Amino acid sequence: MYRKFGIPIEDDNNIVIIGRNLVSREGATNWEENRMRKSLKAAVALGAFALSFAATADAADKVRVALGDVASVETLSFLVALERAKERGLDYELTAFAKEELAIQTIVSGQMDVGIGTPYSVIQKAKAPIRNFFQISRLVFYPVAAKRYTSWADMNGEPITLHSRGGGTDAIASIIEKREGIQFGPRSYVPGSENRIILMMKGNVDVSIIDLSNKNILISKAGDRFAVLPMFEVLASDEVLFANQNWINGNPETVAILVESLLGVWRDVIADPTIVERERVKYNLLADLPQELLSGVDAYYAEAVAGGLYDRNGGGKAAAIADFEFYSEAGQLTGAPDSLKIEDFWDLRPLDAAIAKAGG
Repeated sequence: MYRKFGIPIEDDNNIVIIGRNLVSREGATNWEENRMRKSLKAAVALGAFALSFAATADAADKVRVALGDVASVETLSFLVALERAKERGLDYELTAFAKEELAIQTIVSGQMDVGIGTPYSVIQKAKAPIRNFFQISRLVFYPVAAKRYTSWADMNGEPITLHSRGGGTDAIASIIEKREGIQFGPRSYVPGSENRIILMMKGNVDVSIIDLSNKNILISKAGDRFAVLPMFEVLASDEVLFANQNWINGNPETVAILVESLLGVWRDVIADPTIVERERVKYNLLADLPQELLSGVDAYYAEAVAGGLYDRNGGGKAAAIADFEFYSEAGQLTGAPDSLKIEDFWDLRPLDAAIAKAGG
């Protein structure tokens, strides 16, 4: 079962629902604009929506996965891993929430079992018994801006559009402010780099931080109007898989299947990025996306692997240390990075076991 709903765009003043999955290629733009117009009235009335992938068993038997993003080409590798896990007996239901914060809240409240995001601040501030156990992706992002901005100093007081409040791009913006001695103006939040570049090409957004694939698309299509600004190296996580510690402890076989499936897919993708599209076809994933988007799956994953988006060992201790340094500097974690304890944020047991089983 595959249901499509709306995704909100949030800024510091209000929330507007504009529909799901703005597309990043010219051939699909009109298709999505028509969908946006049709969904706007219903979205305003209904307020919050989700995208669900479900199997046929009862919901009580499923692993409930909370995704704080839209399901898109970028999430296909994760969907492939879920399908492989399903073949091993792990039934699941995936819900895509409008905002990463909502996905994290569902894990804290026990409404969902497994989440994707960066819950470091919530773990520390709320002392929530949440633990990370697999790095989904690293922060490989690029600041892009209209060409009238020639330096970071020109950005002082200017608005910027990011992925989500408290997420990786939000943290990057905060570190840029600190290092460059500037203060951005209002921050707006639009999930999905592909959505933000559409708004940029339409003249609605001048500055954003976007992923590698969409940076390349933007520069190829509107390089006369936009440029890439200098960016420091980031080794931290963009998204990690996390769950309540009690759920991890109570479901060791389920967690093992999930982590082993992810580790296997990540290593397969690094070895051959074209496997994602072959597996997408095999499992009939995201079949309703425009063909012009699906035709770019191989190119996206080739670029992602070349850009270092995936860690063949699922992050683990090295990811935790990099995350402590990055999110502390961004102000999302308090205390010196070397004073933070890995076991307070990560449960490394499932990943260590999966690596030992698969071989280093």
